[in-house]
Amino acid sequence: MQVTTILVDGVPRAVVRPNDRKDLARFLRNGRAYFTADTPDAELSHRPADEAEAARWRSAYRLHLAWGGSEEWFFGVPL
Repeated sequence: MQVTTILVDGVPRAVVRPNDRKDLARFLRNGRAYFTADTPDAELSHRPADEAEAARWRSAYRLHLAWGGSEEWFFGVPL
């Protein structure tokens, strides 16, 4: 899948690259408490990352690889 931005009430909160839609759905379900801690009734959504968000994801990914991390263990970064 492509790099995806997670939105809370329309505000970008994280940039992730899930393996597939099932992975994305699981992340949204399991991460709901983290993303909506301040506003439990907030709406979670997602969209393709824009260029600036994707660049931030790529930068964090390169840092992850530089310290010896593997591709399969990197998911995303908060914004």
